[in-house]
Amino acid sequence: MITVSCSRGGRARHVSLRSRASGPPVDSLRACPLPLAVCADMAATSLPAWLILKSRAGTFRAFSTAMSPATRSPRPALRTTERTSKPERALRRKALPPRTEKMAVDQDWPSVYPVAAPFKPSAVPLPVRMGYPVKRGVPMAKEGNLELLKIPNFLHLTPVAIKRHCEALKDFCTEWPAALDSDEKCEKHFPIEIDTADYVSAGPSIRNPKARVVTLRVKLSSLNLDDHAKKKLIKLVGDRYCKSTDVLTIKTDRCPLKRQNYDYAVYLLTVLYHESWKTEEWEKKKTEADMEEYIWENSTSEKNILETLLQIKAAEKNLELSKEELLDADFD
Repeated sequence: MITVSCSRGGRARHVSLRSRASGPPVDSLRACPLPLAVCADMAATSLPAWLILKSRAGTFRAFSTAMSPATRSPRPALRTTERTSKPERALRRKALPPRTEKMAVDQDWPSVYPVAAPFKPSAVPLPVRMGYPVKRGVPMAKEGNLELLKIPNFLHLTPVAIKRHCEALKDFCTEWPAALDSDEKCEKHFPIEIDTADYVSAGPSIRNPKARVVTLRVKLSSLNLDDHAKKKLIKLVGDRYCKSTDVLTIKTDRCPLKRQNYDYAVYLLTVLYHESWKTEEWEKKKTEADMEEYIWENSTSEKNILETLLQIKAAEKNLELSKEELLDADFD
């Protein structure tokens, strides 16, 4: 018997073959990473030496040196994050009872829910249930109930809380001015209009990204602008100006807070106002062909008409007429 040993990756594989003269053709054949033809060639090359040894010695025994499990490289043990020692298990914090079991009957509820917040089952001492009942049972309890998180709640708007808010804001509120009894007067004294929106969101977060958007509207006729400044401001704002209503609309939503977007909108309006009053050097070089609209006063056509009228009056020997008289004269 001839044994060929092969090792790969720390594991041993061997193939055992027998010659035809000594007994059965093949004893065992196991999987080896080497091709079967290579293993057969290795066995054939060692066959003559085996016959010589057999003639000299009565018996021949071949051993295969396979790696024992003790000699294999040990595999790294998996790391476990669980604490299994008794001292560490004893130090684990025990779960405290919910807050609702410690609440008094006459407690100050606005202190529990002072502002808008998602539903907290540990802070609401009510047997609230919500959800679709399964198999004609009762709806799910409040503990771990996602349906209660999806809907908005008004636990912070109790009658006591609303009364406190009104009393706190009373010192900052004044009566409506009696002179502002119409919308026209309000637009005259307060030309800038600010629009914001608040949303009641359903979910674990009460914040809505659309609530930070601020829209500023103002009529250009209410601003102190001359003809040049008005045209330049319209050119700067682009499609934010509506010509039919004479309203400039500035919408800001870049900042994360509503107050920041309000300050940014007022800043943009201030910058546009001051930039429109500036006259650059290139604006002085504008020709009649570069104008946004045709202006008759001091135009080339007006000068040509005046020269023609002067020539007509010169032919009539009446040269004492001024420019206004020439334009108002009747040439029938």
